[in-house]
Amino acid sequence: MNSRTQPDMNGARHRVVIIGSGFGGLTAARQLAKADVDVTVIARTTHHLFQPLLYQVATGVISEGQIAPPLRVILRKQDNVRVVLGDVESIDLDGHTITSRLLERVTTTPYDSLIVAAGADQSYFGNDRFAEFAPGLKTIDDALELRGRILGAFEQAELSTDPEERARLLTFVVIGAGATGVEMAGQIAEMANRTLRGAFRNIDSADARVILLDAAPTVLPPYGGKLSKRATDRLARNGVDIQLGAMVVDMDYHGLVVTDADGTRRRIESQCKVWSAGVAASPLGRQLAEQSGVELDRAGRVKVGTDLTLPGHPEVFVVGDMMAVDGVPGMAQGAIQGAKYAASAIKDGLKGTSPEARKPFSYWDKGSMATIARFSAVAKIPVPGTSGHIELAGFLAWIGWLVLHLVYLVGFRNRFTTLVDWFFAFTSRSRTQLAVTEQQVFARNAIEELEERTRLDDAA
Repeated sequence: MNSRTQPDMNGARHRVVIIGSGFGGLTAARQLAKADVDVTVIARTTHHLFQPLLYQVATGVISEGQIAPPLRVILRKQDNVRVVLGDVESIDLDGHTITSRLLERVTTTPYDSLIVAAGADQSYFGNDRFAEFAPGLKTIDDALELRGRILGAFEQAELSTDPEERARLLTFVVIGAGATGVEMAGQIAEMANRTLRGAFRNIDSADARVILLDAAPTVLPPYGGKLSKRATDRLARNGVDIQLGAMVVDMDYHGLVVTDADGTRRRIESQCKVWSAGVAASPLGRQLAEQSGVELDRAGRVKVGTDLTLPGHPEVFVVGDMMAVDGVPGMAQGAIQGAKYAASAIKDGLKGTSPEARKPFSYWDKGSMATIARFSAVAKIPVPGTSGHIELAGFLAWIGWLVLHLVYLVGFRNRFTTLVDWFFAFTSRSRTQLAVTEQQVFARNAIEELEERTRLDDAA
């Protein structure tokens, strides 16, 4: 095992460590570009991921490279930043160090200020074995695996002569009727009804059944009555079978078991299943709680102070999906605004401002959007200074969604190529990213088996 301590870049300068390369981590690093600090970004992946568009990678609309630009390339002109690749294993609040691992190489990085923006993982509500049968949608690996599973189901159905097997293969179940689930179900339906129609000889892809399941009584609960109903109606017109008040209680390779609100237990036969029902904050939150006494909410998020720091540790900020702040949703804007606040507080500290003098973090709710189908979306935008909202549904909301997501994509080339791919995907039946490999579908299980075998060998 190799172990080393990360050196200072300049010895005397204030050292800022950022954990995570998502919206929070990248924003914080950029905000510190001209500050008199040395910044180290510790990231699990080599890229910055634009997570809201992962479902389009999974359904062949765009490529993974368009939403996952290399982190080092993004930050290469920022001389005060270095990137360390690795999984963070421990945070030592008293020692002011971070220990990360890349394969067998262990790196210890000291800090003066710390911004924890490690994000969230998929939550299976205690049923982690469901992950084998219903991947979530949090990483590039998830999206590519799901793309392979979706297209692979059509290919297997083409070869099958058993009507029951065909029905099982052509039944796609999306679990969770939040924004990700709604977008995913809508795109699978469009892929079946438009993109793949006529491409097979023994099956009609339009015979595919797309089911959207949720234990909640409505689709898109945060959006409220009218928008929720508009989304439900639009999905139904696209052929999505919406089943609400249905809780998943068991699952295997060939299907799943749900319990309805009236207690009825039933089974749905389906090989391809997608999980988008919940999230859990990074387990690093538990480490912070154990060392600082800070409380965690039910999702494992850290209940930070008004300045987004830990009690007794004004140098440690927690932002993004890891922070629990009333009125701040787990969306990109929360991470971006939290990161900007933390970076600003660090820069103010360099000028002599004490932690006690920090103004409380204030979140500006810019609204939320979700696509339902081609040319259709919903948007809920707060009216500044009031408790009211502007609610939009349909084509105008869809245009707003396109513009907003293009703005937040990193890099002109990614914006341009995404716009081109959207043009062809939405105005024709063409999708350019439908290539899949067997490795994409089965690599995760193979890696898990290898890790388990290695663990047993080490134990022996």
